[in-house]
Amino acid sequence: MHNGLLCTILLHRRVNRARSLGSSRDNPANAILGPPVSAISNSFIRWSEFTVPNALRVLGIFLVALILNRILRVLTNLIVKPAASKTRGAQAREQQTRTVATVLYGAGSKVVWALAILTAIPEFGININPVVALAGLGSLALGFGAQNLVRDVISGFYIILEDQYAVGDTVQIGATEGRVDHLTLRRTVVRDARGALVTIANGDVRTVANLSRDWSQAFADVTFSSSLPLERVLKLLEAAAGGLRGDPAWAPALVDGPRVLGVHAYDSNGCTIRLQVRTAPTRQDEVARELRRRIQNEFQREALPLRDVQRVEIIHAPAMRSEDEAPQAGARTI
Repeated sequence: MHNGLLCTILLHRRVNRARSLGSSRDNPANAILGPPVSAISNSFIRWSEFTVPNALRVLGIFLVALILNRILRVLTNLIVKPAASKTRGAQAREQQTRTVATVLYGAGSKVVWALAILTAIPEFGININPVVALAGLGSLALGFGAQNLVRDVISGFYIILEDQYAVGDTVQIGATEGRVDHLTLRRTVVRDARGALVTIANGDVRTVANLSRDWSQAFADVTFSSSLPLERVLKLLEAAAGGLRGDPAWAPALVDGPRVLGVHAYDSNGCTIRLQVRTAPTRQDEVARELRRRIQNEFQREALPLRDVQRVEIIHAPAMRSEDEAPQAGARTI
């Protein structure tokens, strides 16, 4: 019995040895490099047979995503451009189109790349079903905790849809006034007069004053001593306003006026005469400075003492009965 068992064991060993020799003859790597190196070679072959096709598929997925992004950029420009506001100038329409196209392209691009990543993950042998389920629960929890973010996005959508302002416009949002440098669905970035970039969440935009639409307006209050003859001062102010209006270099900056509205205030200290001028958007400051210079030149030309002119004050937003305040009695239009 023991002899039979021993013979069986020896026979089994000879069979295994014969198989290994046969595999060595069939595989050149076994004959040349030996069994350990051959095992590594076989593993690399199996890995490459699995990895290379997957890598090519992943590369194809991201190549398609890149092409879709290019197409999306072209489509957003084609769709948004005809829908731009027709009531504004060409430059303003171009700014509006660029703003809306940037926002739409940014949102669409994020969706395309998210889908590309979700499509590529299974190629690495990862089951995305638990990931998608977890993302759904996470988004639900995030929805409760990110109400401000949702509010910002909705507000930003209506800001862009209603064309309240666009990149390049000069706006006043709360206490911040400056040029809109960047606009997305979530935030508005304004560069103020100091050069600082101020970031404002769109959900916090309650009241906005757009200073770049249609026209701007400034008022000049000239206060002088009551010892000066009123009619003579009015004549000088009319000459200064008429000179500015008739200057071809300043005509493109002027929409209406300057107009001498007449006596605005009078007391024992002196008399105040108000002038009004409407300008191209955001050009009221430079026009007001030029008007102030011309008023001073007129007083010097007539040899009136400047000490009797107490101040020339520029006001951008005085209290008015309506947006188009009619000239007061005795007002002169230049």
